[in-house]
Amino acid sequence: MYAVVAYQVASAINIKYSRQQLPWQLLFHDSDELYFSTTPEKFVYIFQYGIVSFFNMSKAEIKMTLRYIQPLSVNYFKQKLSDSVTVAIEPNTLKVEFDRVVLPNFDEEMIRLVMLNTSQSVALDRYSEITEELLVETNKHTLYLEQRGKLDISGNKLKRFIGKILNIKNKISENLYIFDSPEITWEREQLSKLNLDLKQSFDLKDRYRLIHDRIEIIKENLELFKDIMDHKESSKLEWIIIILIIIEVIDLFISKLVNLI
Repeated sequence: MYAVVAYQVASAINIKYSRQQLPWQLLFHDSDELYFSTTPEKFVYIFQYGIVSFFNMSKAEIKMTLRYIQPLSVNYFKQKLSDSVTVAIEPNTLKVEFDRVVLPNFDEEMIRLVMLNTSQSVALDRYSEITEELLVETNKHTLYLEQRGKLDISGNKLKRFIGKILNIKNKISENLYIFDSPEITWEREQLSKLNLDLKQSFDLKDRYRLIHDRIEIIKENLELFKDIMDHKESSKLEWIIIILIIIEVIDLFISKLVNLI
C-alpha cells in the first residue's frame, strides 16, 4: 500500500527556478508543472499554483522536500490544506474507491494522474474557502443596503473588490483543469478511464461548479453596487450642474438690477 498526499504550501511556486534548482530526476514538465522521481518508487509533483503532491514518502521525507521548495515559493503557508488517498497494486485491477485507488501495476503515469487529481482537490478546497469568505463579505454589504437603503462601501474599495474577484476567477481558469483531460490520457484507454473515475471520486466537477456559481453571485452583486454608485454620482453631478445654472441666473439677474439702478 502506498500513500498520495497533496499540500497547498504557498500562493505560488516558481516553476522555472524549481526546474533549475531541484536535484531530482525530472519525468515531466511544462510551464505550470514539474513531475519528479526522487528515488525509485517515490515521486514529487509540483504545481505553479502552490501545491505539492507526494507519493510513497514518509513525513520526514516530505518535510525535507518542502525545505527545498520553500525558497522557491511565494507567500509560503504555515497552515497547509491537504488531501490524501491510498494506492494499492493488484494485477489486472483498475478501480477507484472512496479513499483508495487500485492500479494494475506500478505505472508512473497512472500514479501521476492520482497525484494530479488529489492536487486539484486541494486547490478546490483553497478556492472554496476564498470564495466563501468573499461571499460572506458581499452579503454584509447587501444586508446593509437592505436595511439602510444605501451602500457602506466607497467607490475605490468597490473597484478593488471587483478586481480581486476577477483575479480569482482568472486563477481558477488558468490553474484548474477540471473539465480538461491531460494529454497522456489520449494515448491510453486505461489512463482516460482512471482520470474520469478520479474526477468523479473527488467530486471535482460539482465542487468546481459551486465555486464558479459563488463567483457569479458575487459578480452580480458587485455590478449592482457599481450601478447604484454610478447612479448616485450621476445624480450628484446633475445637482451640481443645476446649482451652477441657478448661480449663473442669479448673477445675471443681479447684474441687470444693478445696471437699472
